[in-house]
Amino acid sequence: MSLLIAQDVCLAYGKKVLFDDASFTLGPKDRVGLVGANGTGKSSLMKIVAGVQHADSGTLTFARGARVGYLPQELAGLPSGTVVEAVMSTVPGRDALEARLKGTEKELAEAPDEETQLELSQELADLHTELDHFEEHYGRHHAERILKGLGFREADLAKPTGALSGGWRMRAALAGLLLQDPDLLLLDEPTNHLDVPTLTWFDEFLRRSNKALILISHDREFLNRQVKRVLSLEIEGLRTYVGNYDSYKRQRADEMEQLKARAAKVEARRAELQAFIDRFGAKATKARQAQSRAKMLEKLEEVHLLEERSTVHFRFPEVERSGRDVAMLEGIRKSYGSHVVYSGLEARVERGQRIAVIGANGAGKTTLLKILAGELAPDSGEVKLGHNVVMGYYAQHHADTLDKRNTILEEVMPLAADKPQSYVRGVLGAFLFSGDDVDKPIGVLSGGERARVALAKLLLRPSNFLLMDEPTNHLDLDSSEMLIEALQQYGGTLLFVSHNRAFVNGLATQVWDVLDGKVVPYSGNLDEYLYHQEQQRLAAEAAGAGERAKAGGDKAATAAMSEKDRKRVEAEARQRRSTVEGPIKKEIARIEERIAKLEAEQKTREAQLADPDLYNDFARAKPLMDTHRAGKEELETLYMEWEAAQEKLAAAAATLGA
Repeated sequence: MSLLIAQDVCLAYGKKVLFDDASFTLGPKDRVGLVGANGTGKSSLMKIVAGVQHADSGTLTFARGARVGYLPQELAGLPSGTVVEAVMSTVPGRDALEARLKGTEKELAEAPDEETQLELSQELADLHTELDHFEEHYGRHHAERILKGLGFREADLAKPTGALSGGWRMRAALAGLLLQDPDLLLLDEPTNHLDVPTLTWFDEFLRRSNKALILISHDREFLNRQVKRVLSLEIEGLRTYVGNYDSYKRQRADEMEQLKARAAKVEARRAELQAFIDRFGAKATKARQAQSRAKMLEKLEEVHLLEERSTVHFRFPEVERSGRDVAMLEGIRKSYGSHVVYSGLEARVERGQRIAVIGANGAGKTTLLKILAGELAPDSGEVKLGHNVVMGYYAQHHADTLDKRNTILEEVMPLAADKPQSYVRGVLGAFLFSGDDVDKPIGVLSGGERARVALAKLLLRPSNFLLMDEPTNHLDLDSSEMLIEALQQYGGTLLFVSHNRAFVNGLATQVWDVLDGKVVPYSGNLDEYLYHQEQQRLAAEAAGAGERAKAGGDKAATAAMSEKDRKRVEAEARQRRSTVEGPIKKEIARIEERIAKLEAEQKTREAQLADPDLYNDFARAKPLMDTHRAGKEELETLYMEWEAAQEKLAAAAATLGA
């Protein structure tokens, strides 16, 4: 059974046709990557499926009751209230269910006869059951777990949504979608605002899901791990390929080679037949054979080769060699109000290094690049550039600060005043701005086009030390791959921030982990860094086990002590354990006692609520229902407190070596 059937979907903007009779189907567990160059209509097609945009023609047929969740690239807004309340409010049906419950309670209070009261009582009991199920799947505890997985701290959950920055608002919207658990999840570049730890959690969360998914992403590795089918917007139309993104690329290449071979074979046969006709067509003895071959020539198939879209293709120019020390950060301190980002930061960049700067959002990655680039002054400390260092800086905000009144050519020409216009046009052509395109105003360009202009400006001012902050955010997958290829050939030093795992793995020779206002360097790329982190975690666990084993050995050693010394050592150990664990155990006992009492009270109330006769006296039923609801909420809070206390006890036990 299909979850979605799309038939003959058409969409055009003026003379530009995006889709012409595009059709596809989606099963209940299909995981699809939607790929194509910038401007081919990926986001438009996703909006049509989401129902926020209408096609010119065609039909979309969903399975009965199918729920669709959509995360756009640009977020319109969030519900008001605290972060956790806003996320919970995104689940459809909560308000309607609570309204039905209140309405039924009111109707029951005003019921004119016993028969109506019984019917409404049963309906009320069913609604309570439905609400319990709703809370279990879409309640506060589940919402908070998702929010914390996406990087929100406990204190952030009570913040008003209006206080969130753009990136955190997008995360909250994503949390709302994950809480809804729709039958079809539509994600348009969902990783743009996620740091490495959050991206790792999100990756695993999505992989555990068994719901249908349509994903647009410029991160090849993320796409490969998530999808098992590809919908590709090609020049010849919408095409479907089985497998992940790498599989799609292989199939597409094989398809092109097979078509070329078939076309060559047909052309060879065409030439052979035409040569016979030209040679013998005028001879009476061969006329019949020539006519036969002419008919064969007419019937030869036309092999249409697959057209390839133009893609960004460029190389960074040769650069002068810098000194061995490229940049030094000495005693850097930077704070925003009371929030200290860096305090006494020391770091060194050496010639030829390719450094990926990672860390949680808010750790100071972009601040570090701005300080190095001279766009932001540290409160104290100094940045020193080495001998013959020429810096180039590409940042997300640079694409947004281009002069919208300028044409593309006017924007970039000042950077190459000593070069002929033909040279500048050649550079722009490598970024897909050819012919009259260079006369387009910056103001009419898409985000991806503005990003390409900013990259072109970087090439026109050759530098041997490149700083790049999220350079792939507005690029399509092919352009991201081309940028990786160009940077692999780049002869200078590179320091960059990127959430794109394929980008980091393809370039980094060193990782800087920004943590607690310091930079911790690791050799290798992101995969090697993550492997190192996992090994450290396992080593810590092994060390803990070793300490516990040692403690066991120490206990054996005490047997050789004098009885008096043994008793003293054991008493000291008990005292330490009691001091640390005693208050935690008392707290757990208090919580467990309250839980047991409340569960017993709830069980009694549930038995009373199950009696239809209760609702004949609504004045008696209403307080009971209110008490039951309050008891349930208190139980949920107590369960969370019990889990937290148990974790605290386990941590204390590990510290003591138990």
